[in-house]
Amino acid sequence: MYAVKTIDQRHKVLATGSEPELHRWVLSKYRRGQLPFPVVIEPIQAQSWDDKAYLASMRPDPETEEREQIKEIRHAHRAGKHTIRALTDETGYITKRVSYLVHKYSLPLRNEYWRAEKYDNPNEIITGQTVELLGDKLGAPAQSIRQASYSNGIVCGYYISRVSKV
Repeated sequence: MYAVKTIDQRHKVLATGSEPELHRWVLSKYRRGQLPFPVVIEPIQAQSWDDKAYLASMRPDPETEEREQIKEIRHAHRAGKHTIRALTDETGYITKRVSYLVHKYSLPLRNEYWRAEKYDNPNEIITGQTVELLGDKLGAPAQSIRQASYSNGIVCGYYISRVSKV
């Protein structure tokens, strides 16, 4: 594949095709006076294909997305939204995502809740407004969760804590 380009600084491509076809095209244009400037016929260089770079450009970076989300949540928090429900309404994210980010980045809330943090993975956090709700999520009885919160114990592989009102 070849291209007809101008010889100025911009190297503007005028036409592409096979070499004999472009040669005839250039000669006919010069004879008619339609190309008053010099041109050159050059082979088009194939650009190398990089699958990883292409796929990376297609997929959003999850860390960048999370930073943007926590930025919006913090902005809403500074604007006076201090409950998960209010932050959800303000930002438009789902409650589960807002809850996860609020607890991961330790934003102070005005309502108390129960928090379970995975023993071997501190990024895995489960929260609930009541001990019964947290118990349903963990599959453990509420009484064992309440006892573990007093002694910083572990229930079902999670550290249990009660986060009080701010």
